Amino acid sequence: MSGERRFDAVVIGAVGIDTNVYLREGDLDLSREGHFTRNVDCIGQAGGFSSRGYARLGRRVALIASVGDDFGGAWIRRDLAAEGIDVSGLFTDPAGTSRSVNMMRGDGRRRNFYDGRGAMTLRPDPAMCEVIVTQARLVHVHVVNWSRWLLPLARERGAVVAADLQDVVSASDPYRRDYVEQSDVVFFSSANHSDPRPIVDAYLRMNPRLTIVVGLGAEGAAAATAQEGFRRFPPFAMDAPVVDTNGAGDSLAVGFLVSRILEGRTLEESVLRGQIAARHCCTLPAERAAELITAETLGAHVSSASR
Repeated sequence: MSGERRFDAVVIGAVGIDTNVYLREGDLDLSREGHFTRNVDCIGQAGGFSSRGYARLGRRVALIASVGDDFGGAWIRRDLAAEGIDVSGLFTDPAGTSRSVNMMRGDGRRRNFYDGRGAMTLRPDPAMCEVIVTQARLVHVHVVNWSRWLLPLARERGAVVAADLQDVVSASDPYRRDYVEQSDVVFFSSANHSDPRPIVDAYLRMNPRLTIVVGLGAEGAAAATAQEGFRRFPPFAMDAPVVDTNGAGDSLAVGFLVSRILEGRTLEESVLRGQIAARHCCTLPAERAAELITAETLGAHVSSASR
């Protein structure tokens, strides 16, 4: 893998405009017609958060994703380019820019409602993708359907391939099989499982070369390889409160991958750095994603953790 490639990371898939609805107290009371909430539009979704995360850590990053020929698409192009992200891989979705609605509780927990229009039938331009992917040290893939067709290209061009599987329900899910079988690193959230170990074991049987990182929310994280087995890591403590968990899993992945793949650090330190990035993300409302953790702040937290 060449160290002279133009991009440290190429992020593939999943950017859009989120509407975050911040509930004042408790759960949504469906017996009431009207509610007073704080409603905020912002650039979001997994590819949006992860590409910004790499840029904030000082990494050269490009994004291949679909946006509409509309206000949301123009907003995404403008703001991400201003943050140093290469947006030449953004292509047009005729159905418009993807939208999501996230119902946010006061403690940062959320329920997300994704707009899936066009996602199963879109295809980016292969020549454009080849130009960008060929220049990547690391390809960080999100599970929008069209991204699976770029997995063989990334492997053929010698990039390390990482896939974020998001909230896994079953290890036998055929939609995610390509990503498990063709990646070097996978991430998933244990939101649907009190014990993620059976999922991890199943994935390692499917692809023994995998490194697997699991987000455990307030309980920390876990990581596994076929050689080193399954390990749990306690959460990283910060004084700042959790205000918004949007982007936390993406920050965990970015922090881990920068440390492990781009910097060659140990598995343990890479998990710690990923957790620090995720915990910092949780201190920010999603509209402040341009303030994700920097390398300097991350290093300061690592130093404090080692004292």
